[in-house]
Amino acid sequence: MKSVFSLTLLLFTLLALPYAVLAQSNSEDKGSLKSGTIDSQFDYIYSVSNNYQEYKVVKRTNLDQLKSNMLDSMRTMRQEVADLKGLIASQKDSIASLNNSLVTAETEKQEAIDQKDNFTFLGMGVHKAVYSSFMWILVAALAVALAFFSFQYFSSFKKINKARKDLAEVQEEFDNHRKNMLDRERKLKRELVDAQLGR
Repeated sequence: MKSVFSLTLLLFTLLALPYAVLAQSNSEDKGSLKSGTIDSQFDYIYSVSNNYQEYKVVKRTNLDQLKSNMLDSMRTMRQEVADLKGLIASQKDSIASLNNSLVTAETEKQEAIDQKDNFTFLGMGVHKAVYSSFMWILVAALAVALAFFSFQYFSSFKKINKARKDLAEVQEEFDNHRKNMLDRERKLKRELVDAQLGR
């Protein structure tokens, strides 16, 4: 009997330890089994129990009431643990959902940046930096071509002006030479006519 009682008391003490950690520290009525912490209820049972040699004799009703209180406390703690597990699971779901939203938002942001930096040109996707470089190279090539053709044009223009001048000079010389030839031809014809008449 003594060993059963000792084991029962030890069992209840071990069962009460988790509740003592989680139970409220303030209790209005520490002197009963109807309210207060498990620790205070054990103190109450200890104080109202009778002594028998080195053991305490506990009333069965007090022991049943303490057992009922402990089972209620354990049920409450289990319910709290289940609620906390449910809360943790819902928070994990929320975190997973937020992570998915973050990944989606990051992907959309990257796509928006890519769309901002890229556009289609002749059916091909072109990055703006590449397009800008290509356009500046094209502008530079056109500027070089314009400079080259302008130089060729002005060089040819000078040659044409020189050729016109040379042509005008040759034409003038030719006109003078023809005029001289006509004058000489007339003179020779007159001399010939004079020579034929003078016979």
